[in-house]
Amino acid sequence: MYRLLSAVFVLVSLLFAAAPLTWPASIEGVTFKEHITVNGRRLHLHGTALLKHLIVIKAYVGGLYLANGVATDRVLSDVPKALVLNYFHEIPAENFAKATTTMIEKNVSKSAFQNLKPRIDQMNALYRSVSPGDEYQAAYIPGAGTSLALNGKELGIVPGSKFAFAYFSIWLGEKPISKSFRDVLLGK
Repeated sequence: MYRLLSAVFVLVSLLFAAAPLTWPASIEGVTFKEHITVNGRRLHLHGTALLKHLIVIKAYVGGLYLANGVATDRVLSDVPKALVLNYFHEIPAENFAKATTTMIEKNVSKSAFQNLKPRIDQMNALYRSVSPGDEYQAAYIPGAGTSLALNGKELGIVPGSKFAFAYFSIWLGEKPISKSFRDVLLGK
């Protein structure tokens, strides 16, 4: 009997070792999928984080998705990535537009900001107001651009790797909306 149990244990162990388990990540009651597919590219969950406003107000949780083999020091380069944000409060569309413009301006040079202004305006026109539980997904695929989706419905795509750098800098750049949010997403 002992040999039979040992053999079963070894077999089960080998099966689990051969097929990696995927566990979705949960934070503040929001579950993020282990993988998502964007424009035919499979991206893997890299990290999740909570963003607080004024230290105590839970604004949203985010999940950062990267393609296999993308190191976090290359996250703002011309590589596939997605950021999924799930909101806890109502936020009007115009607040997203104002924050996007302000944060991009903080993260790029004045000339880069002026060159990107038409694309920033294009992204700002895509925003819709959100309610608690709504989810935005911003994804960048080289050659396709930065897409924005609300609750799984694509709202549009803004072309260009320079725009993607500026847009994702809002959360992942040198002057992000929250350094602690950025650092947790990147695993620092």
